[in-house]
Amino acid sequence: MPTDYKELLKPEVINSVSGLSLIARVVVEGYLSGLNRSRRVGAGLEFSQYRGYEPGDDLRLLDWKMLARSGRYYIKQSELDTHINVKFIIDNSNSMLHQEDELSKAAYANVLVACLAHLAHSQGDAVGLHIINNKKIETIQPAIGKQHFNRFLYQLIEREVSGTWPQNLTSEKLHHRNDKELLFFITDFYENSEEITKTIQQLKTTRNEVIVIHLMGNSELAFNYEGQIIFEDLENRNKIKVNTKDGKKEYLKHLTAHMSAIKELLLRKNIGYELITLESDVAEALQLFLKKRRNLV
Repeated sequence: MPTDYKELLKPEVINSVSGLSLIARVVVEGYLSGLNRSRRVGAGLEFSQYRGYEPGDDLRLLDWKMLARSGRYYIKQSELDTHINVKFIIDNSNSMLHQEDELSKAAYANVLVACLAHLAHSQGDAVGLHIINNKKIETIQPAIGKQHFNRFLYQLIEREVSGTWPQNLTSEKLHHRNDKELLFFITDFYENSEEITKTIQQLKTTRNEVIVIHLMGNSELAFNYEGQIIFEDLENRNKIKVNTKDGKKEYLKHLTAHMSAIKELLLRKNIGYELITLESDVAEALQLFLKKRRNLV
């Protein structure tokens, strides 16, 4: 089995349930193995049952055996307290077809979501899915179990990327305000009139955690193109010819302002924001998952 999961990021692997499952298993097991070593935690620690002690916790809940084995303080939680709903909302519009080094945003999003869902599934969490564009909203309600997880992966690889993000989408279709949920929203933020940003803002409640994964290509971020280039908008098919030497400075200025405004707005709403590129290690998102999940259990 490859030690570097990036060796598996090939269309013939990503586009099958067994292949996507393999990638998720390799990534998550590798990450958790490193996490165990770095924390020097004794064998038998289950992340669905323990969390680190925090000031204000009831001392009667301390696990003294874990303290003796690891030298660290852990709170043992009941399974009822630690299981949550984890939902993934995927921008399924045409801009997600942008690719670099033969890997598209849509394919990377599938790998990312599969890995996060595998980690959630391994802890007994229920995983659900919303795949969205202006033509269709595909939904899998949160559930647990191997059969459900395979259906979840199948829905990922079978989705058809097309269209744009819908205008005036109401958040009631995506979550229940009284549920304790962890929501991941994966998008590249290509929008015409803040339709994506408005949808995200509606998702946050006092009962949930919302994390936005802003998925970008390195070429998009650095504008490392040369010469005269014709750019095509993947959503409206408009084309524009650009002298990259003259356009780079202005492009980067507007991109930086756009991304800063989005990040500031979301953080003000207590919504997590994470910029991830097509070359980012998926483990970055797994770490974020465990951190945000801890806030809910």
